[in-house]
Amino acid sequence: MNSIARPSASSSSSTTSFHQVPELDSDETHRISDQTFRRYSSSSSSASRTGRGTAILWFRNDLRVLDNEALFKAWLSSDSVLPVYCLDPRLFGTTYHFGFPKTGALRAQFLIECLADLKKNLIKYGLNLLIRHGKPEEILPSLAKAFGAHTVYAQKETCSEELNVERLVSKGLQQVVLQSSSESRSNTNNPKLQLIWGTTMYHIDDLPFDTSSLPDVYTQFRKSVEAKCNIRSCIRTPTCLGPPPSIDDWGCVPSMDQLGVYSQSQNVSKGMKFVGGESAALGRVNEYFWKKDLLRIYKETRNGMLGPDYSTKFSPWLASGSLSPRFIHEEVKRYEKEREANNSTYWVLFELMWRDYFRFLSVKYGNSLFHLGGPRKVEHRWSQDKNMFEYWRDGCTGYPLIDANMKELSTTGFMSNRGRQIVCSFLVRDMGIDWRLGAEWFETCLLDYDPCSNYGNWTYGAGVGNDPREDRYFSIPKQAQMYDPEGEYVAYWLPQLRALPKDKRNFPGKSYTEQVVPLKFKTVSKHSSQDMALAARRTNFRGRK
Repeated sequence: MNSIARPSASSSSSTTSFHQVPELDSDETHRISDQTFRRYSSSSSSASRTGRGTAILWFRNDLRVLDNEALFKAWLSSDSVLPVYCLDPRLFGTTYHFGFPKTGALRAQFLIECLADLKKNLIKYGLNLLIRHGKPEEILPSLAKAFGAHTVYAQKETCSEELNVERLVSKGLQQVVLQSSSESRSNTNNPKLQLIWGTTMYHIDDLPFDTSSLPDVYTQFRKSVEAKCNIRSCIRTPTCLGPPPSIDDWGCVPSMDQLGVYSQSQNVSKGMKFVGGESAALGRVNEYFWKKDLLRIYKETRNGMLGPDYSTKFSPWLASGSLSPRFIHEEVKRYEKEREANNSTYWVLFELMWRDYFRFLSVKYGNSLFHLGGPRKVEHRWSQDKNMFEYWRDGCTGYPLIDANMKELSTTGFMSNRGRQIVCSFLVRDMGIDWRLGAEWFETCLLDYDPCSNYGNWTYGAGVGNDPREDRYFSIPKQAQMYDPEGEYVAYWLPQLRALPKDKRNFPGKSYTEQVVPLKFKTVSKHSSQDMALAARRTNFRGRK
């Protein structure tokens, strides 16, 4: 079911093949995005713009034009919008506990592509993107003072590092005094920080419960919101968002060198190469839903591991905010109306609800999501053995299924949902390694990294989350038999296995690297029923399309 162009026999030893997502040339991508922009735009909104003065739009993880409520409100409240992106040096620092690069080279390149595309799309709508290097709490108050901006609009975030920046920006704006048009000295005020919720399919204000009362079991959450909530429609973007303020230097999209991010190999030469930006995101939705008609069979293929089309691959664009979850919802509903409604069309929305759930959990549980004991404060003695962790990180554990997944992650910045479950289980159950090491390495590598889904999934996998099932174990032999029965996946990433018979590739014995640890459970039969249940439920690493 995986739509992958597999290497031919004559080129099976090649290491230069890769699959671009979306599989569209630049002209086709922009043609599709222009068509989508027209469909989701509205010329009638222009009459409702009654605001005056300048509003600043602070782009964060919402790098899109379509269905961007912060952008729309900035436009409504002003007669001039200044879009700004701050290249915060903290995003390119190190992770909290273990000092890994906070943003790896692949995600940095993806971000660069997102910014270039956002700038291009804003220009189409009569605006531009001011790109500045520095901390938002220093840049935004300075801009507000220089342009007399009455409000800074931005997307609301939920985790501690982002919340701290919000507080610093708000504090900085309070120090800026704006003189009103009135002659009276008493008519002075400060620019305000206006935060807009825009990360989820279901709006936080529409939930049938306060986030402090959010159910601790996903199924209860899902049933409640499906029964009691509606999903808001996408905001129709005005066809012209200009004019912007007059600025001599809008800044350039940064290079990797300017970000201080370096990699030995900048190009993905194997696996998948994702193209960043809203245009590519809209192209992928069109390609997956409409061109290839893969939405129809998503539920049957979603547990795949090899190729570009076993799943939607929307998650990198969702994480960067290049793609709105409400837009996906509307496109699913349009597909159901024009083509077919079935379990697969529902299941894409089911997975988006998981993504919502992790976002809302981050509001409920705050920093405990990042603590060793997780939201449930579980006490457990974890190892932080550096050498053992590096075997896992570098794909040198001696277990082909683990090693192949880890090599895919470091090469492409992506890993299947199934793969994430398996490597998480192996690290925490079989190796006994501190789950935060795995979570922070994923933070470095993943194109689709966002703190809520990443750490929410890792706490689940480690048994310290709010999941009632504590001991999630994924038997590697069973997983290999179920999801890579002919060893195609491991042979793709581990070329030394290609010469082996298909049934030996996942079980190569002494012809492969020595296994660094024995499995917690060595037999397949003892745990086959459990694994089958896990395969059916897919409860880890949700929200990854």
